[in-house]
Amino acid sequence: MTIQWFPGHMAKARRQVEEKLKLVDFVMELVDARAPLSSQNPMLQQVLQSKTKMIVLMKRDLADQRITEQWINYFKEKEIPAIAVDVNDKTDIKKVIQLAKSLGQEKMDKLMKKGIQPRPARAMIVGIPNVGKSTLINRLANKKIAQTGDRPGITKHQLWIKVKKDFELLDTPGILWPKFEDQMVGYRLAAIGTIKDQLLSLQDIVVFVIKYLQVHYPALLKERFNIDHDMEDMWEIFKLIGKQRGALESGGNINLDKVSEIVLQDLRSGRLGNITLESPE
Repeated sequence: MTIQWFPGHMAKARRQVEEKLKLVDFVMELVDARAPLSSQNPMLQQVLQSKTKMIVLMKRDLADQRITEQWINYFKEKEIPAIAVDVNDKTDIKKVIQLAKSLGQEKMDKLMKKGIQPRPARAMIVGIPNVGKSTLINRLANKKIAQTGDRPGITKHQLWIKVKKDFELLDTPGILWPKFEDQMVGYRLAAIGTIKDQLLSLQDIVVFVIKYLQVHYPALLKERFNIDHDMEDMWEIFKLIGKQRGALESGGNINLDKVSEIVLQDLRSGRLGNITLESPE
């Protein structure tokens, strides 16, 4: 199955990124720490490959810290500086600013050598929808500039933001790519709430999540839902969760969609535990 989703404003956003790229010194790319590779837009990689880049792994507070460290090393091996961030941690915000300043300083040093008056470094911030871009911008600027929300695709235009005297940030709309060739990419992004729930069957997403947890986080699954790693009958698993959490219809039948919503809410909120849905291996 190929998931296709490419609204007109996404195509326009890509063109805007290409046009504005020459105005900036480096790119700040945001990914979700729970699925760092799946939340990288492959279409944008082609556009950005000529620019210096840093990667910000967002929502580190929801991800598996051990695997987050593996991802940071993975990007560093590709000579791309990376940092994991919880937007509510002021120390993390300071680290983002420090890393951005260091990347910008390289550009400023080159200008000074050419006898050009240095200016604030300029960065473009990019990322797929619902990765937390607007919230990070507000934290960096220390005031509410970008609109935030839990719906994918809030930002529809581009906006320059000053971050203290350190650098200027060009905001861009979240961009998805035309289609997900890899079904697992679609499931990961759906599981963490990056793409709209209506694009995939909630039950299919939850089956993917449960099977993944049975292999990689069996203790968390057992603790939260009393599901063993070797349980294979998905109907029995859904029934078990439904009875525990009161997801029943009249007549005592299990409401499968309600069960699916419960599991996804527990995953996305962190109530299930710190979980990452892919690793560099």
